[in-house]
Amino acid sequence: MSTMTHKGYAARVDFDDDDGIFFGRIAGIRDGVGFHADTVKGLRAAFHEAVEDCIATCAKVGKTPQKPYSGQIMVRVAPEVHANAALAAQLAGKSVAKWTEEKLKAAAEAEAGIAVAF
Repeated sequence: MSTMTHKGYAARVDFDDDDGIFFGRIAGIRDGVGFHADTVKGLRAAFHEAVEDCIATCAKVGKTPQKPYSGQIMVRVAPEVHANAALAAQLAGKSVAKWTEEKLKAAAEAEAGIAVAF
């Protein structure tokens, strides 16, 4: 599994050995937009075309491509993880919510390779 980015959009990319193709899907958007090719160069071109088409189509129909998010996440963790997170937050002089937000931001940036603004 690998990722690609273009114009602020990201996609997860996989390889289908049976069909001999690379395929991907744009992440974080309302519609399911996929693309594929049998070479890396072709995949990059197909991804760029998919992003451009998505942007153009959304502009034409008057909607934003990105999924709306509420900013609320319910996460269940082991009690020990909760206790350690609460301790770490307290030692950092932050609320658990603020500490968690900062850790999630850093992890998302590292994992997705994109800057997360807030």
